[in-house]
Amino acid sequence: MASRPSAAKKQPAKKAAGSAKAPAKKAAAKKAPAKKAPAKKAAAKKPAPKPAPSPTGGVYRLVRAIWLGVAHAVGAVFRGIGQGAKNLDPAHRKDGIALLLLGLALIVAAGTWSNLRGPVGDLVEILVTGAFGRLDLLVPILLAVIAVRFIRHPEQPEANGRIVIGLSALVIGVLGQVHIACGSPARSDGMQAIRDAGGLIGWGAATPLTYTMSEMLAVPLLVLLTVFGLLVVTATPVNAVPQRLRLLGTKLGLVRDPADEEFTDDDERYDDQWREALPARPRRRGPAPQSYDPEGAEQEALSRRRGRPRRSAVPQPETDRQMDAVDVAAAAAAALDGAVLHGMPPSPVVADLTQGVSVGDRAETTPTPTPVPAARPQQEKLKGEVPDLTKAPPHETRDLPPRAEQLQLSGDITYSLPSLDLLTRGGPGKARSAANDAVVASLTNVFSEFKVDAAVTGFTRGPTVTRYEVELGPAVKVERITALTKNIAYAVASPDVRIISPIPGKSAVGIEIPNTDREMVNLGDVLRLAAAAEDDHPMLVALGKDVEGGYVMANIAKMPHVLVAGATGSGKSSCINCLITSVMMRATPEDVRMVLVDPKRVELTAYEGIPHLITPIITNPKRAAEALQWVVREMDLRYDDLAAYGYRHIDDFNEAVRNGKATAPEGSERELQPYPYLLVIVDELADLMMVAPRDVEDAIVRITQLARAAGIHLVLATQRPSVDVVTGLIKANVPSRLAFATSSLADSRVILDQPGAEKLIGKGDGLFLPMGANKPVRMQGAFVTEEEVAAVVQHCKDQMTPVFRDDVTVGSKQKKEIDEDIGDDLDLLCQAAELVVSTQFGSTSMLQRKLRVGFAKAGRLMDLMESRNIVGPSEGSKARDVLVKPDDLDGVLALIRGESEA
Repeated sequence: MASRPSAAKKQPAKKAAGSAKAPAKKAAAKKAPAKKAPAKKAAAKKPAPKPAPSPTGGVYRLVRAIWLGVAHAVGAVFRGIGQGAKNLDPAHRKDGIALLLLGLALIVAAGTWSNLRGPVGDLVEILVTGAFGRLDLLVPILLAVIAVRFIRHPEQPEANGRIVIGLSALVIGVLGQVHIACGSPARSDGMQAIRDAGGLIGWGAATPLTYTMSEMLAVPLLVLLTVFGLLVVTATPVNAVPQRLRLLGTKLGLVRDPADEEFTDDDERYDDQWREALPARPRRRGPAPQSYDPEGAEQEALSRRRGRPRRSAVPQPETDRQMDAVDVAAAAAAALDGAVLHGMPPSPVVADLTQGVSVGDRAETTPTPTPVPAARPQQEKLKGEVPDLTKAPPHETRDLPPRAEQLQLSGDITYSLPSLDLLTRGGPGKARSAANDAVVASLTNVFSEFKVDAAVTGFTRGPTVTRYEVELGPAVKVERITALTKNIAYAVASPDVRIISPIPGKSAVGIEIPNTDREMVNLGDVLRLAAAAEDDHPMLVALGKDVEGGYVMANIAKMPHVLVAGATGSGKSSCINCLITSVMMRATPEDVRMVLVDPKRVELTAYEGIPHLITPIITNPKRAAEALQWVVREMDLRYDDLAAYGYRHIDDFNEAVRNGKATAPEGSERELQPYPYLLVIVDELADLMMVAPRDVEDAIVRITQLARAAGIHLVLATQRPSVDVVTGLIKANVPSRLAFATSSLADSRVILDQPGAEKLIGKGDGLFLPMGANKPVRMQGAFVTEEEVAAVVQHCKDQMTPVFRDDVTVGSKQKKEIDEDIGDDLDLLCQAAELVVSTQFGSTSMLQRKLRVGFAKAGRLMDLMESRNIVGPSEGSKARDVLVKPDDLDGVLALIRGESEA
């Protein structure tokens, strides 16, 4: 009510100012709340009383300021030390904790095991002896065991919580039982009586139980608590106790039951001694050995169990294939072990089954003729039953004379594949890390800030990138997510963000973001998975690991040709090394032969001299063009055989040759031998297209159009994916693409016919688009070190020397004599070629002026140079393109004169 008079007084003043039209009640109502402030301000303006003089004369303030200053200084020092400790390597921090526990163990041992005097001894007696009672002697041992575990297994921090809980339950249960066994002393009996029993821990665990229930129930409950703690510490479920006890008895030598023994993932019994005891299986051609080979018999059983004959065709006597039940069981168990353990050797328990087999138990018979290598039928699924191997039919044999144009191995050769132990193993990939959780939080924050009804429902972590799955709410457009690409990149602090809408096979949008902690993909891990899958196709190669953490393998015979392209340093050369190493690890020279073209001269030099080569590594681009022409001729020869014998694929023809269904005509001296796969790898296509574009393109197009059924496959690699290198004809006939990081969107469209490669982050990060796929697969390419390549190459060289063909790069030697169409114009043609090549200008009028010849003679010289690929075709009045560089002038002149190049 006090505000109304003040409002009434204010109203005439407002009317005098020119606002008298408002009613008095409205003015009073509007201004009433505003009148409280002046009253309070007036009250606040009262003069404050003067502070009384301090009785200490300012000494208290001085002491308080000094104390706060010292406290801030000490706090800053400790905060600096804590920050420095935070920046330490986690391994050093864990080692520090382990050493601290060792120091505490020494101090507690000195206080409990001996009579330690002084304040430290008194403190140990009060804390340790008072808490643990008469079991204080075990505390130093417990601390030492925990410290040793920290030192030996610092990479398992997730088990610390489990061990702490288990040890706590174990200690409480044991000390409670000790307290009850010592008569359950109470506090009235004195502290010394409690120390002589289970200590304070035992007293606190046993007293409530004995007070609320009798000791008859307290003891079983404490026993159950002890058992629970023991199971938690050893990570043993109750249902696994019999199995763990059986394994413990087996390790101690008390129990030996190989039939019931199971192979677990964390069992470390497969080590190097079994790899040495079981060497690599041999690949043989030639006469059969006279003695029994137990390893060959076991491998023969394995291959028959898988439903296909051996590809290596190791000859065995007829009676040696009559395997007894022990060999069958050992072979079956070894196959299962290899499948389960991803290419690991058989377990030692199963390997022991073959040790009691005697060679003398089998009768020797007459030598068997040389068998033909077995066929390669389709891969069958591993079944549970074991077939009857004692009724295996004998191999059919045929004595066939050699054929000159066939690719074959000569002589009696034994070849064994390299062991997978030559390739290093990689650690298990991470499924989740703290960085992934931070990215999920950032994405959720972006969606909430821009008011997009979307949520991150999960993610799959790969070695290089992680794909986060985002599900949209009802009536939310996908474009709302794709429009936030830059905002997402800003939130996660990464410019290489790739959005997939939608993820193939899922109703979700994928956001691929690079990992801050990248992982290495080793070639050996991928090949071990291929060996575990029992896929023995020689053209199966390892590529890498996809974004979902699965290994990526590809069969080049099904591609059937592949284009590998990417900028410098993107991982293209590593991919080529993995392809060649995969072939050497899985195929013999009888299965696959290779033609390597290396215009750079340094990329593929490590493979010089391997037996898989059909010709030395080609470094001259002109020789490479001749080699491609030879591949075309070889393809025609193979198609002639396919047409003559009525087969549509080289695999069917090879199987018929091995089985004796395809034979040479009577009276013919020709021999039929299985054709090997022919793999042609061109490391830099751009250099070939610069030197001889028409010849190279024509040969590549013809090979890629027809060579699939002939078992000839191309791998074309280039670091300049432009339209003049990867032409439209080449792209149309090379269906499989492997794109690494490119520098522009145009290059990505040339390789994949779609964008995406320009957003890759390099170092093996690629997009694999196999034949028939609509969307490329994001993958991290496998990596093989130079030391691993050298070890594999050395193993192959030790097995046999290469058998080269002499007719691969001899196209230029067929023109040693001067062509008849040159006639007497040899010197004039050499002058014209030198003039055109040195000036890089091909014009008929220029030849008329410089050589002082007529128009007809100049035109004839230009036609001769065109027929020898020195100049290009005529384009009207324009000058002709010069196809030869000045550095190759000597070779051109030697070609014109009919001489061999130096």
